[in-house]
Parts: sequence; C-alpha cells; structure tokens
Amino acid sequence: MNRMRIGDLTERAGVTQRTVRYYESIGLLPSGEREGNGHHYYTEETVARLRKIDQLKKVGLSLEEIRDVIELYFTDTSGVLPKRKVLGILRQHLDDTDQKLEALGQFRSDLQSHIERFEQWLEANDSD
Repeated sequence: MNRMRIGDLTERAGVTQRTVRYYESIGLLPSGEREGNGHHYYTEETVARLRKIDQLKKVGLSLEEIRDVIELYFTDTSGVLPKRKVLGILRQHLDDTDQKLEALGQFRSDLQSHIERFEQWLEANDSD
C-alpha cells in the first residue's frame, strides 16, 4: 500500500493541511496512521475521499450531509446507494429553494405595495 505524509496528501488532493485536520476532527476523514516517529501517514483512499468530498461540495451538499453519505461511496461498489441518498438530499434542497423563492416573491410583492402606497400618499400630500 502506497503511504504518504500529509504534505504529499494535500498536494495530491489540492487541499490544505488545515482542511485535512478539520475533516478528521468532524469525522469526514479517518485520522492518518501514526507511526513511532509521530508522523501520520495516509493512503490513496484518503486522496479519493478528499476528491469525493470536493465533488459533493460542488453539487451543493454541506459537510454534515457529506458526512452522512461519504462512507457509502467506499462501501457500495455499485454506486447506487450513495447516489440515491445524494439525489434525495438534492431534491430536498430544491424543495427548500422553491419555498424560499416563493417567500421572497411574496416579500417583493409586499415591498412593491408599500412603495406604491407611500408614493400615492406623497403625491396627494406633498406641497413641493
């Protein structure tokens, strides 16, 4: 198994050491194997996990959501289960977005009504 230290890992995965440590602390990545000299060593799977995390962030998943699905990508060789789970999350994001857009549309409509009411009042009462 090809092992690497954190500097090599971060270079290959395009992330910072701080990101790796943070992901380890929140359970997105397993901690690297520690040897007697105190150095942590990582494997190709860690590189793959970091790349998958980046892909999932780009489609709109939060780190918490990624934590809920990341392991599936490395245990389900068919890829069906993780994609189904991500699809469910994305559908929920779409529903949430639609609700927010509806609320924003109502807010815009309310603002427009207030503006018109103020303009009408000023036209009727402005002596300039």
